[in-house]
Amino acid sequence: MHAESATALDVTPIGSREAWGWRGRTLSRPVATSSGDAWLRLVSAPADKAGGKLWEGPQEAERLMPPVVPRPRLRGRRTWTEGGHGYLAELYDRITDSTITTYEPILRKAPDLDDAWWDELGTAIDSIAKVPSNRVAVRQEYLDRAMPQYLGIPIDTRVPAWTTAHGDLHWANLTSPALAILDWEGWGLAPAGYDAALLHAYSLLVPDTAADVRRRLGHILETPAGRFAELAVITELLQTVTRGDNLELEGPLRARLAHLGEK
Repeated sequence: MHAESATALDVTPIGSREAWGWRGRTLSRPVATSSGDAWLRLVSAPADKAGGKLWEGPQEAERLMPPVVPRPRLRGRRTWTEGGHGYLAELYDRITDSTITTYEPILRKAPDLDDAWWDELGTAIDSIAKVPSNRVAVRQEYLDRAMPQYLGIPIDTRVPAWTTAHGDLHWANLTSPALAILDWEGWGLAPAGYDAALLHAYSLLVPDTAADVRRRLGHILETPAGRFAELAVITELLQTVTRGDNLELEGPLRARLAHLGEK
């Protein structure tokens, strides 16, 4: 199907590199076009689940995100159904800088990031937050149900402020030394501070970097809304722990929860 999408979009796969997404849901490869190298990403899903918010996310990001948000630009797309599966092929500008982690979102060693990188990230997060959108990344109904269950403490689950978020801002979706923010499937409204809180949570195994996140993005995190966003993120990640994912984060997440409870 990836080869078929390359033919349909008039591009040619180059090299042997293959980038597989979560649980084999996506396959991406570098390709050559008449105007230079690009990146071809193919998404698959059962036909009855193809389409909707996740499939429209990159196209909507291309339409609405301001230029100050660094990201690979979407050049073209094609959708089709075959053999009981739906497919979405997306052709992007090729980003030559590497992601900070490979495949997994959890940070395991401190990255070498300069002041300009952090400044650009902060500007991007602030700019994303201002984009008007009817898309939803985190639902109030979910928080009402999940926060008491997974945090195990009495809590007011009402979101104090909503802003637009990338929704999956982790280390495998960020590049360096030049910053690019990848994977725009799930962006939309979330508790204010959600992106910064998620990046911080995925940094907890590297305390120095977690402290960098708190310092660099303190204007977001060190607010009542930012603290609520951290609790929302901790809720989500503790739920993933019950499913067998992110097991190494459980201890640091619970320690962070205890710290937030002291404030």
